[in-house]
Amino acid sequence: MAVTLGEEIALLSLDDESGATKERASAAWAVAGGILLELAMAGRVTVTGGRLAVVDATPTGDALLDGRLRLLTEWTRSNRGRKVTDWLAKDQSKATQATVESLCERGLVVEERHRVLGLFPVRRYPEADGSVERELRERLASAVLEGAQPDDRTSGLVALLHAARLHHLAFPELPRKQVEARMAEIAEGQWAGDGVREAIRNMQAALVAVTVITAATAAI
Repeated sequence: MAVTLGEEIALLSLDDESGATKERASAAWAVAGGILLELAMAGRVTVTGGRLAVVDATPTGDALLDGRLRLLTEWTRSNRGRKVTDWLAKDQSKATQATVESLCERGLVVEERHRVLGLFPVRRYPEADGSVERELRERLASAVLEGAQPDDRTSGLVALLHAARLHHLAFPELPRKQVEARMAEIAEGQWAGDGVREAIRNMQAALVAVTVITAATAAI
């Protein structure tokens, strides 16, 4: 089953049994970043100098990507600045919800609704079909732990996880220092064309910036 980069990050962030989201704030930024990178790799958007442009509004055929592409097209028309960080700030919560809903539609997770203290509604998304996540983790382990040459999409995923400091989501049983260097090496490698490399550099910078802010806010 072909899933998007954003969906892959969401799968890594959802606890298989409880369905709770781990590293919620940083994961949300990374999910939105994953969708944006996927659109860049598909030739629909460019990310240059920290700014976004839609260069091809043709649908990709993936409902999740096309929904974000429509919104992004409208947003770039009405905003002169078009900064990556502004779009991520605007879209990260909605993009994450749309991504989780897509996972539900694919049958990979199932939505459960609860009320905390009998008052506050809470949604959880435990695993329904673990086959895609198992294959995903095997790919990450092969590239990061075993030194295999990753394909472009796996390299992009590693770059996003590294930039958002989500090493623990990919390798929960390993200390970050054991995987950080290899993930950085993959992220900085010559694994894509010039346009996509420029996009991932901009995405990494944006995710690093917002992750630092998120961490600082959480510590207050």
